[in-house]
Amino acid sequence: MENKYEVVIIGSGLGGLSTAYILAKHGYKVAVFEKNAQFGGCLQSFVRQGVKFETGMHYIGSMKEGQILHRYFKYLSLLEDIELSPLDPTGYDIISFRDDLYHFANGHCNFIDTLSKKFPQNRKDIENYVNTLHQITNNSPYYSFKDFDNINLIDPEHVKISVNNYLDGISNNETLNNILAGNSPLYAGVKNKTPLYIHALISDFYINSAYRIVNSSDTIAKSLIKSLKKMGADLYNNATVNKIICDDEKAVAIRLNNGELIYSKYIISDIHPETLLNMIDSHLIRKAYRQRICNMQQTVSTFTVYIKFKDNTVPYLNSNFFKYRSRNVWDCETYCDNIWPKNYLYMHQCYEKNQKWAKGAILFAFMKYSDVIRWQGTTVGRRGTEYETFKTIKAEKLLAALEEDFPGIRNDIENYWTSTPLTYQDYTATKEGSTYGVLRDVTAPMQTFISQRTKIPNLFLTGQNTNSHGILGVIISSIITAGELVGRNTLINELKNMH
Repeated sequence: MENKYEVVIIGSGLGGLSTAYILAKHGYKVAVFEKNAQFGGCLQSFVRQGVKFETGMHYIGSMKEGQILHRYFKYLSLLEDIELSPLDPTGYDIISFRDDLYHFANGHCNFIDTLSKKFPQNRKDIENYVNTLHQITNNSPYYSFKDFDNINLIDPEHVKISVNNYLDGISNNETLNNILAGNSPLYAGVKNKTPLYIHALISDFYINSAYRIVNSSDTIAKSLIKSLKKMGADLYNNATVNKIICDDEKAVAIRLNNGELIYSKYIISDIHPETLLNMIDSHLIRKAYRQRICNMQQTVSTFTVYIKFKDNTVPYLNSNFFKYRSRNVWDCETYCDNIWPKNYLYMHQCYEKNQKWAKGAILFAFMKYSDVIRWQGTTVGRRGTEYETFKTIKAEKLLAALEEDFPGIRNDIENYWTSTPLTYQDYTATKEGSTYGVLRDVTAPMQTFISQRTKIPNLFLTGQNTNSHGILGVIISSIITAGELVGRNTLINELKNMH
């Protein structure tokens, strides 16, 4: 292992790998250090009894020629390695609410037309909603590739209003407002806190087009790693960083668990900001900054059931199914044991185009970290029989909820496996197993904003906590972070000229 680089990146999630790619592309000598055996962060996958399961990145949007993610994928040289299977354009997402089904269709006009059939008196409200989403996205240069002189990633006005307050303001139809917020598990929205822009960027992203990645999203990580190696970058797995070494002015090195020091001109962190701060003793990190980061509320975690079906028993569902079991789509992250789960998200795994039968599926519901905190400090596979019993009880409750909507499906399940917030915390190093990192809050916008810059001039952050979560938000975070070294205008012009 070399002990000196121009750039060291801690963590190999999408943010770390894409930042590494951009910098290596511009001639920097880069090394990526990953504490786990498998690279990829939320792009990791695993196989059980011949069935492959994704752990985080379940479906993507805006991948038609000329659309935003397609352009970013082209820039990252991902297109030749990624095979996509389009979700049902007449209903890529299905919202099940109050004993009825509502379909989200691809394309702005189709989305309006389809939902207006359920709410004919509210067509104008739906039009206004879709136009607002598009306006928010279009106003950001990193999403629209227009007006690159605009230094704001998001219009400040869209940071100050919550999703639910915006929806209540455009329509007096309570059911419609709930349906429009029905995809909130994609960002773990919290009533009166989650900003409108978070919802808008996610929703418009999928309205444009929606796809599953054939044979798991780990193909994205594998493609980036292949490109990085070709460009001369070094990648180390099973390499835990436990210390950032600083002098009086800057960071100078990282220290690995084995005591080895790796020196670098720049250090970039793709791990949770609080985890990073725990590695730094420098006076350059002010106490107020440390306290702010450590006191931030995290988005809720999840309990997940990974399902293997019996052969040729369950038709492939080419839509994502969002179920709400209460009278409101909000507050599903707050519950008592007797009313859990208040909601769930159910989706099939895609292994080939034009798939006829489902082989595997993912079923998850919100779960608070407090539910599993009694096992904090234990490790995967060694948490004891009480923990295993807890998981079985939760899994059976979640499967029973699924059975209510898909009668007979329990008999079609050959086997299943589970994960909890502790599992997610172990494999992604995110605080409390948080699904999407720090919770953005309209009541404290500046306090819940994390810049890619730190008080240490050569230490930067990348990943979901510095911009927005999801594949697009994280890739954009890598553009912003890499721009600190390469030059923002350089990257902007490169992206603008991608055709």
